[in-house]
Amino acid sequence: MERRLAIGADDAGFELKGIITAYLDALGVPYEDVGVEDADAGSRADPIDYPDVASVVAFGIRDGRYDRGILVCGTGIGMAITANKVPGVRAAQAHDVYSAERARKSNDAQVLTMGARVIGPELAKSVVKAWLDSEFAGGASTRKVAKIEQVESRARG
Repeated sequence: MERRLAIGADDAGFELKGIITAYLDALGVPYEDVGVEDADAGSRADPIDYPDVASVVAFGIRDGRYDRGILVCGTGIGMAITANKVPGVRAAQAHDVYSAERARKSNDAQVLTMGARVIGPELAKSVVKAWLDSEFAGGASTRKVAKIEQVESRARG
C-alpha cells in the first residue's frame, strides 16, 4: 500500500517546505501539499497561521485521509502542539536524524514537525529521509504508545 503523505507550512516555513517538496519529488515520494501557497499567507486580512495548516494534516490523519504528515513553521513547536491536540495523532518535533528515527520507531509518530528558523535545508532533508524510512518497531514501545493512548483517553473524559 502506498503511503499517503501530507505536507504543510505556515508563512515562516514556506521556503523550507518548498525545499522538502523538491526533495520528495526527487525521491519519488508522493504527497499532498496542504499549504500555504506563499510566504505572505500570515499577513493577509484573513491570515493562514500554523494552527490552520496543522489541523488540516492532523484531522486528515485522524480521519484516515493521510498516513503521515510533515509540518514546518518557524520553530516546529506550534505545529507539534496543534497537531497533538487532535485525538489519535502523535506529532514529534525533530531537528536531528536520531530523534526523527526514534519518533517513528519508539513513538509511532505520524507527524514530523520542523522549524525553518532552527534547521538548515540539508539537515532537514536528512531528517525527513530518516523519518520516512523508519517504521514503528513495536516491542516494549507498543506498551508505551498504549499508555500514551490511555492518557489521551483519560484527558477526553
